[in-house]
Parts: sequence; structure tokens; C-alpha cells
Amino acid sequence: MSAINVTKQNFKEVLESQKPVLLDFWASWCGPCRMVSPIVEEIAAEHPEIMVGKVNVDEQPELAAQFGVMSIPSLFVLKNGKVVNQAVGARPKQQILAML
Repeated sequence: MSAINVTKQNFKEVLESQKPVLLDFWASWCGPCRMVSPIVEEIAAEHPEIMVGKVNVDEQPELAAQFGVMSIPSLFVLKNGKVVNQAVGARPKQQILAML
């Protein structure tokens, strides 16, 4: 399964997910985001027990503001609709998986 493109229109699906959710806040012009993106996609493909979503901060400024995103990439882990972990900046795959 691949990461879903999260928008304010489908964000309710993220909040209501029974699975843990990994959200990647990114932008196309962000170098570190381009480093993290393939890792996030890999996690999505390898771990069907996790919902993985990507939020483009340029297209979804309301969601970025809702999460208080000041720097990207920003990674958030949600369980039962609540943020339980977060990290800013590029991370290796093992560190991202450890957040879950």
C-alpha cells in the first residue's frame, strides 16, 4: 500500500483510523523532504498495519497550521486521533519506525 495524499477533505479518515497513523508534512521545494519521502513510501509499502499519509504544506496550509508545523519535514504519529509522537527534520528509516 502506498502513502495517501492527505487533504482537509479526507482528514476525517485519518482521525478515525483504527491503525496508527504516520503523517509526513512536506513540500516539493524542500531538500530534506525529498530525502524522507522515499523512506515514508517504503514504510507504507512494508507496513500495512500503519496508515501513512503525506501532507503538502503548500496545498494544505490549514492542516499545517492545525499541527503547528513550523519546519519541514515534520513527522507526526497519531493513535486514536491524538498526536503521540512527533519529529522535525530528516530521519533514517529505523528512527521513523521507532516513533511508531
